[in-house]
Amino acid sequence: MNDHYLKKLDRVAAILTQLQSKPIVRAQDLAEKFEVSVRTIYRDIKTLENAGIPIVGESGSGYSLMEGYKLPPVMFTKEEVLSFITAEKLMHKFSHQSLGNHYQTAMDKLRSVLRSSDKNLIQNIENQIDIFDYSPKSDDSIKNVIPTILESIAEKKQLSIEYQSVDGNVSNRTIEAVGIFYEFTYWYIMAFCTLRKDFRQFRVDRILKITKTEITFSQEYGKINDHRRIASKTTTKVKLLVDKKIMGYLVNSKSYYGLISENETEDGIEMTFETEWIDEGFPRWLITFADYAEILEPELLKTKMKNLVQKLSEKLS
Repeated sequence: MNDHYLKKLDRVAAILTQLQSKPIVRAQDLAEKFEVSVRTIYRDIKTLENAGIPIVGESGSGYSLMEGYKLPPVMFTKEEVLSFITAEKLMHKFSHQSLGNHYQTAMDKLRSVLRSSDKNLIQNIENQIDIFDYSPKSDDSIKNVIPTILESIAEKKQLSIEYQSVDGNVSNRTIEAVGIFYEFTYWYIMAFCTLRKDFRQFRVDRILKITKTEITFSQEYGKINDHRRIASKTTTKVKLLVDKKIMGYLVNSKSYYGLISENETEDGIEMTFETEWIDEGFPRWLITFADYAEILEPELLKTKMKNLVQKLSEKLS
């Protein structure tokens, strides 16, 4: 069997897996995923139909498996099994506690359908992988808080929450959740707040009570990344010239502080930010590498840095 037919066999099998895992699959999406033409996907779908797989749909709309049709359990490759082990280790360290038990149950089910050789592989290798996490863990006062949030997103139902702000004030909010994200050791909800009539983010560990209401919303809010930069907040443009040799140390933090572009010059990397934390957060982050950076603008940041350095000098004198 030549390489062309081996590639086609692998692709057709992968398309079948996609049909099993999603309610509807578009030919265009499959073509992009497998880097082939849409016409090739049409031929692959025809191959599956000729093999007796009952596929519903047609070109131009989407495809799905006939309701009620069952296939034998999917067999996993050795590489896929190894990826499951690594993912399980990551989930234990970084997943939210309200998801932990559900993930463990899912992994137990997955283990139950593995071949004996793959089960032996897991037993031999799982103690040789570890993830070291030194981030403090926050304690939530609510059980299953993230599953509740995700259900509200899937069902498009409003959430009623009791929320404690950073200064300790407690307020009641009705929100329409867009999504959740994990950033700098905390989980957040991005949502449209009906009280403020704007998008807000809420730290999950500060939610004191949460209830999924029966009130539905029809607004389509798009992807969560569309709302990560909250337009209602005031931002300040900052330009820095940074020594190239320390850029590797800024990879994980520069986006958090509002990086929008960076350009290489003869003197270093010119970095442009739109930051919401010009008063405190940005100057305190900048001071960690200030001896390798030059502030190009604004003058306000230079003043704040001088004040911060002066305070440090007074404490050390």
